Amino acid sequence: MTGVPEQAPDPAPDPAPREPRPWLERLGLAAVALVMSALFAVVAIAAGFGGEWVLAALSGVGAVMTIAVGLMTVIRG
Repeated sequence: MTGVPEQAPDPAPDPAPREPRPWLERLGLAAVALVMSALFAVVAIAAGFGGEWVLAALSGVGAVMTIAVGLMTVIRG
């Protein structure tokens, strides 16, 4: 044993390029994201009125992030 680590095996080959999703699937996923973000927004508003500011902030961030992911799904495919 020389104390020199062995070479790592070659990484896996690059996967085949994937095709973008069909438009109907993109729009459906965006609709699901819109509904989920609306639910996050309702929780954020209710938590704000109830004085739970941390929950309101987290729910608001969740709503914004869900909308962003829905838009990325439509744009990027």
